[in-house]
Amino acid sequence: MNLSLYGFGERDGQDDWIAVDCGMMIRQDLPDNPLQVPDLSTLDRLSIRPRALIITHGHEDHIGAAAWLWPKWGCPIHATPLAAGLLRAKFVERGLATDAIRVIEPGEALETGPFTLRFLPLTHSIPESCALLIAAGEHRVLHTGDWKLDPEPLIGPPISATTFRAIAPVDLVVGDSTNAPLPGHSRSEGEVAEALTRTIAQCEGRVVVSCFASNLARVLAIGRAARRCGRRVSLMGRSMERMVGVARQLGYMDDLPPLVPVADLGYLPPEEVLVIATGSQGEPRAALSRLSRGRHPHFELMTGDTVIFSAKAIPGNERLIERLKAGLRRFGVSLFDEDNHPELHASGHPAQEELATFYGWVKPRHLLPVHGEARHQQAHQSLAASLGIQAPVMPTNGDLIRLDADGLSLTARHPQQPHIVSQDAVAALPGLGGGDGGHRSRHGSLYLALSVAATDLGWTRIGRLMLDSSQASPMDETDFADWLDDCLDEIEVDSLAELRLALQPRLLGWLADHLHRVPEVHLQILAVEAETRGG
Repeated sequence: MNLSLYGFGERDGQDDWIAVDCGMMIRQDLPDNPLQVPDLSTLDRLSIRPRALIITHGHEDHIGAAAWLWPKWGCPIHATPLAAGLLRAKFVERGLATDAIRVIEPGEALETGPFTLRFLPLTHSIPESCALLIAAGEHRVLHTGDWKLDPEPLIGPPISATTFRAIAPVDLVVGDSTNAPLPGHSRSEGEVAEALTRTIAQCEGRVVVSCFASNLARVLAIGRAARRCGRRVSLMGRSMERMVGVARQLGYMDDLPPLVPVADLGYLPPEEVLVIATGSQGEPRAALSRLSRGRHPHFELMTGDTVIFSAKAIPGNERLIERLKAGLRRFGVSLFDEDNHPELHASGHPAQEELATFYGWVKPRHLLPVHGEARHQQAHQSLAASLGIQAPVMPTNGDLIRLDADGLSLTARHPQQPHIVSQDAVAALPGLGGGDGGHRSRHGSLYLALSVAATDLGWTRIGRLMLDSSQASPMDETDFADWLDDCLDEIEVDSLAELRLALQPRLLGWLADHLHRVPEVHLQILAVEAETRGG
């Protein structure tokens, strides 16, 4: 969830400012998996309003909050073509104009107020990632964003050492600490591509590979491996389809084999099927989670199939991932993950050898270690000290830090509060009813009856959803049924009465986010015996 502010001037709060990146995180520990976005109240108190938003790359934790926060600024947004395309899609989805999104090519420069910025291409797990060389007055700061030294990135060229040697020395590097505790060098995407081909060649049934949708080099590697192994490729998951669609428009996926619609996979022999799916982090609404529950309308896993996790578990997601894997094992599939086959994934962040090499190129006087947790930043500080780089400040969210002739110093701390928004609304989650007891917001009636069964893993819906929404605003019943299934999975109660109490407010919240007017809801829950699979 990245949002950095750079200011230049004499007095805090009355300077010129730019924002770098505007990311979000999915709160999978909360009902309906809302988004957490940066809290702008500190900027309001300090009268900070950026004159431009600069995007380093197109990952969700760097662009995901822009559609929620940018309307408060209304400033130009500068991004490379892929990130700009992804932002435009998000803005259109939210009903926002896209005029402010301006494309800049990697390697180009721009000026805004007292700042001159140059986009310097780096390798990362998404194309067109760039570091920013930010110059203002006599100071030169290198904001690295996310990066690694990949000699074989599959999409785009490797990092140019000459480019970064040419900017040395810099006053400050604001640098990626994610893998600072790890010795050595991160694995190349080219190595992962070879490992994927070897592994898929050994699989006999259908193969599902899950990776981050934004890791286009990995998607391309999987597609190429499928073609070499005589398999047809299908994409599963909206974010995967969107990401590949935008990348194809920019010419990045020309070598991806022709895609087969998921609905047509049933006509192919198992040994000719390969699916690239979202959901490696156990996200309840993602494609892989639906497969693990047997709730995909066109595809069902069976004994002999293989599921490959070509992604690392993000800290905090372990419980969800284990739950996902338990569901997959019930189908008798073979599982490959970072524990038993680490060669099937490569990190997008630099280990110690890469950090030392990079800092040898740009020769920073100071380092501000960002990204990761405290232990990652501390490891980054220690590495900097061993290289003769000053790193006196280990920042936390909300810190105001000064760079001047005396070096780097902490000016003030502004503790940040979590700011939660619904995934399905531009504004914050609406309060149901407001101050009028809810009567004005309700319109029509919705009748819902569902049959549920208690299983070892919790509540699950049995049979067809009985829904009469004819007297309410139009709604997408498929999306509603998918959301309801995910909701039931998350509710941990012991009785039908408790289930009703837990489900009712979630139901009203979903309706408030998806319908123009919230209807009067009539909910009936029936208990039935669950069928035993294979009985």
